[in-house]
Amino acid sequence: MIESAREICAYLQARFARTERGASLVEYALLVGLIAIVCVGAVSFFGSRTSAKYSTIGSSMN
Repeated sequence: MIESAREICAYLQARFARTERGASLVEYALLVGLIAIVCVGAVSFFGSRTSAKYSTIGSSMN
């Protein structure tokens, strides 16, 4: 009886113990998503400004 209670306890600990593997995967996915959003925002924000600057520089060289 005691042995089966120990087995049940060990099973429950193994089944419901907190593992960090899944949590760290979610954190990395959120971090990659945030970096992608920042990169897209920076390119869209600075893209038009740098295009205008390059056009001005190119037209002044002609």
